Amino acid sequence: MEIMKLKEVTGAGIKNCKEALEACKGDFEKAVAFLREKGKASFEKKAATREAADGAVGVYSHFGKIGVMVEINCETDFAAKTEDFQTLVKDVAMQIAASNPQYVNETEVPTKELDKEREVLRKKAKAEKKPDNIIEKMLEGQVKKYYADVCLVYQPFVKDPSKTIKDVVTEVGAKIGEKISIRRFVRFELGEGIEKKQENFAEEVKKASKATSKK
Repeated sequence: MEIMKLKEVTGAGIKNCKEALEACKGDFEKAVAFLREKGKASFEKKAATREAADGAVGVYSHFGKIGVMVEINCETDFAAKTEDFQTLVKDVAMQIAASNPQYVNETEVPTKELDKEREVLRKKAKAEKKPDNIIEKMLEGQVKKYYADVCLVYQPFVKDPSKTIKDVVTEVGAKIGEKISIRRFVRFELGEGIEKKQENFAEEVKKASKATSKK
């Protein structure tokens, strides 16, 4: 019976499985995705009121050329020691090395910097003689793209670009049943700030991470 099979795969209750199959018109794969998305949304709502004060500091070094330290918090020491959480910490550290984000999320972006970015985009759109109402819609889209470039949680995951880092963190949090948050990070690149021939170490890290994910 499909309901029982769905229950076994997702761990959801029989009532929820029945509703999912009905909503997805009997499509099993869509029902699985439906339940997982519903579960993540429910977990995010519950996690918003909880405190994550435990966790771990992850360290990653790419052949001594790029070094990263990242603090990721969860609720208990028990969860911090699980394989899922430890893998997440390593993956996020590698992500930072590869994609060089400037901030954890949009709340850290200085207002002046964002205003400057908006002004540049607005001038460019006006030069192209776009109507004002279209310009504002374009700005919102461009700002989201800007966040995806500079904010860690909105960057595409180097091991699976179909997900953002926020998606990955939420998935692991739902799996271990605890709130997880990325608190802070630092990234060092050899010779940063010194004038010299530029080497694309970040691209090397991306290639290495993709190779690791295929194993």
